[in-house]
Amino acid sequence: MRIFTIIIALLFVTLASCDNKQRNTELNQETENNFQYIRYEEPADPSEVKETAWNDISEGLTGSFASIDKRYDRSVPPKVQMANQWKAYAWKGERIHKQLLLWSASDLGDISFEWGKFSDKDGNDLPVENLKARFVRYLLTDEFAEGCGHRKPQDFAVSLVADAIDEVSEFSYEPKTTRPVWITIDIPDNIPGGKYEGKLVVKTTGGDQLDFLIELTVGNLVLPGASEWSYHLDLWQNPYAVARFHNVEPWSQEHFDYLRPLVEMLANAGQKVITTSITERPWNGQTEDPFGSMIKWTKKKEGDWEFDYAIFDKWVAFAQSCGIKKLINCYSMIPWGNKFIYFNEQKGTYDSLVAEPGTQAYKEHWTPFLKDFAEHLKTKQWFSMTSIAMDERPVEMMEAAIKLVRDVVPDMKVSLAGNYHTEIEADLFDMCVASGQSVPAEVLTKRAAEGKNTTYYTCCVEAYPNNFTFSPPAESTWQGWYAAANGYDGYLRWAYNSWVKNPLTDSRFRSWPAGDTYLVYPEARTSIRFERMREGIQDFEKIKVLKKRLEQLDTEEAKKALSDLETLLNKFQISALADVSAEGMVTEGQDMVNGISKELF
Repeated sequence: MRIFTIIIALLFVTLASCDNKQRNTELNQETENNFQYIRYEEPADPSEVKETAWNDISEGLTGSFASIDKRYDRSVPPKVQMANQWKAYAWKGERIHKQLLLWSASDLGDISFEWGKFSDKDGNDLPVENLKARFVRYLLTDEFAEGCGHRKPQDFAVSLVADAIDEVSEFSYEPKTTRPVWITIDIPDNIPGGKYEGKLVVKTTGGDQLDFLIELTVGNLVLPGASEWSYHLDLWQNPYAVARFHNVEPWSQEHFDYLRPLVEMLANAGQKVITTSITERPWNGQTEDPFGSMIKWTKKKEGDWEFDYAIFDKWVAFAQSCGIKKLINCYSMIPWGNKFIYFNEQKGTYDSLVAEPGTQAYKEHWTPFLKDFAEHLKTKQWFSMTSIAMDERPVEMMEAAIKLVRDVVPDMKVSLAGNYHTEIEADLFDMCVASGQSVPAEVLTKRAAEGKNTTYYTCCVEAYPNNFTFSPPAESTWQGWYAAANGYDGYLRWAYNSWVKNPLTDSRFRSWPAGDTYLVYPEARTSIRFERMREGIQDFEKIKVLKKRLEQLDTEEAKKALSDLETLLNKFQISALADVSAEGMVTEGQDMVNGISKELF
């Protein structure tokens, strides 16, 4: 695999060199926590900017708490009910959010934050490291339009949208702009319950200062840590995008240094699956950075096969060290186009084979690998957690591929993300269906009893609920409620970080709606979408804990609360979003869960 890796690395360097030279002239870097952190300029607003909208805005700094369900325009003053106090309720172990807006008609210089003491009447403190105030950054987005399919930027409406959450300690304010700030509080799981009060101080180098008060009531119930969450989160990782963006050699120490905070952030959202590619371009290079094979296939001169697992092993061990430990999904025995690339030792070059599942050529190509791969996995003690994975393939191809796996390695796990097929359901350990599909309740119950995963996914097909950069933020949270309401174990999305060419400033892509290819940003910048998705996962876990506790109480009050909760959950159907906002549904659900928690526990 070494020669192939070098070739790919050189290709990355060649493709990225022009972009990197331009980017490095525009960006400067500051070291924070021994990490080179890119500072960059946001794009201009493509919409018509009305300077007159700022005529009545004061020269000094103005600020207010605001909804996390809204994306506020950068170029106009926000229309919000002014509030300098935020009252919140949370479980122990929970993460909560609030949005703060800052604006002015004048030049304020640099803006920075300072947290005041955050404590209860008994002197118990919220640790300052659990409190974050981060600037929300703007980038270009487009519209859903027809969803999937090739698109040109000039054919779609373009706008500026707030999404990326930056980690810089201070921000240079541009006059006549609205600057959102994302407030995050991680409540320790061992903190005493009660009322905590604190404040966030916003300062500018121009001498302005605003104090924002926070009153947090911590309940008695405890949300387990992310590593204990049952929610089966499967966001596909793309390490190749990280190598290209940072212009580093794939699988070098530098590459892994950039990968670590990104993968750890994913693990801290409860990620269960390590995404691996066992064939070259399993999705035919559909992303800006194609997936290479993490396993080198070599056809020896004598005609037998040799498999080099060095990169596969390195990536899996690394992801496990970051906290992702449940499942290894290996793509794909049925790549798009059924084309398989390998190194031909006799020719001294790379060669390819096109073979459909069920053919003799396909069987002869995959049988030696499956046998060798299974033995290798057993040596690494990874066999029981590894699955041969496919996505959106015809059922006839799936049947043929599964039959071959069963003939060669009978106890190998198999995964599929695609349509629901009764013919192969029993053979799938990890089954993920498109959101428009329906899995019978008895099948969900049976699979759960057998310890199998059943999840759902969204992609460029669904206008809603979805995670595009223009999607209403609450839709990302709504997805966790949908899983809880419909018996799914969790959610899959095909792209955690398949970054576009310039992911920090332009989320649009040549094939799908903006933001479809990634949820987070370079250097482990989180996003409104990702934080709201994590919130929905917390809600899923809170519902699970609450149901169990209510069943244990076995009182009339508890029975009524449980019945009310089930009635509310039944509302979480995709069809409902045609008439009711995700924001309204999520707010109603969270209010009920927190209300029951406060009243009965």
